[in-house]
Amino acid sequence: MATDKFETSLKKLEEVVKRLEGGSLSLEDSLKAFEEGVKHAAFCSAKLDEAERKVDILLKQKDGSMKREPFESEAN
Repeated sequence: MATDKFETSLKKLEEVVKRLEGGSLSLEDSLKAFEEGVKHAAFCSAKLDEAERKVDILLKQKDGSMKREPFESEAN
């Protein structure tokens, strides 16, 4: 899964959710699907956290130039 892209993993997660919500899976298949969904959810969450750390905020200075500053979330 390390080479998956965020969008691919999110789509797979959505498919897992649809299968689970469909209610036609056996208990064993539901558990396998749930496990797969948890892996995709963790991957997507990690990618979003990584993206947040990379975001820079551009601040306009008094002289009109732009200055980059790292984004700090409320959690930091």
